Amino acid sequence: MTVRKSQAKLTAEEKRAFTNALLELKRTGVYDRYVDAHNAFLMNDSDLGTRVGHRAPSFLPWHRRFLLGFEAQLQKVDPKVSLPYWDWTVDRTPSSSLWAADFMGGTSRARDGQVLDGPFSYGAGKWPITVGVDQRQYLRRTLGAGVPELPTKAEVNAVLAMPEYDAAPWNSTSNGFRNHLEGWRGANIHNRVHVWIGGHMATAASPNDPVFWMHHAFIDMLWAEWQRRNPKSTYLPATATKDVVDLHGVMSPWTDVTPADMLDHRKFYTFDTEGAPAAG
Repeated sequence: MTVRKSQAKLTAEEKRAFTNALLELKRTGVYDRYVDAHNAFLMNDSDLGTRVGHRAPSFLPWHRRFLLGFEAQLQKVDPKVSLPYWDWTVDRTPSSSLWAADFMGGTSRARDGQVLDGPFSYGAGKWPITVGVDQRQYLRRTLGAGVPELPTKAEVNAVLAMPEYDAAPWNSTSNGFRNHLEGWRGANIHNRVHVWIGGHMATAASPNDPVFWMHHAFIDMLWAEWQRRNPKSTYLPATATKDVVDLHGVMSPWTDVTPADMLDHRKFYTFDTEGAPAAG
């Protein structure tokens, strides 16, 4: 059984194994297929039309399946690798070990956000950006420039206390746990992290930045924690609803995966703690 660990708990060897697997997927072209898929879904998901990966109840199960597929690709490179998660309620600054030169890298050029250090810098020569909003081939970040602060434990706990998963009209205006966690309402949780990192993470092609996977692994962990705290609540809508995926509806691009299939993460992996990651 795969165990997903906090990035702060990774050993130097585990960090190297993870970054080496990422670099190998990039070299073979597998990585950019995931960037392209995410970019296409985010660009096409609409409040007023079909929505699957974003602005919809299926945001959480869709990304859980997306992460599972990517993790499986990493494990084809190195079976010992699993996706770490980044708890940004704890590791909250550009001086976090996450952004060190031996892991994600963090130093960026003020005039354009180009990442200058670490294995994913343009200077390292192994991380050309091929799916993006322009022709620049280097990874970009602007840590803390878009918004000054990452979500706090108190803000996350307030969202975890919401007892209803989602509500009509099932889009970015909805009330309920999913939309507040996704970040279109309230404390702006998930979306705010993307903006805080900036650069590619603030675009539809956000998986260009490998920190995407650790951010979403933590969002996934928060969904699991919400389920633990609200055992009588479940995915909504339960029955067929126009333009969104119901509990037993198929989530594109897969032909046989439904939100119901994704409700229990423990079928696929566990976290290094199954307690309350955002309690404080």
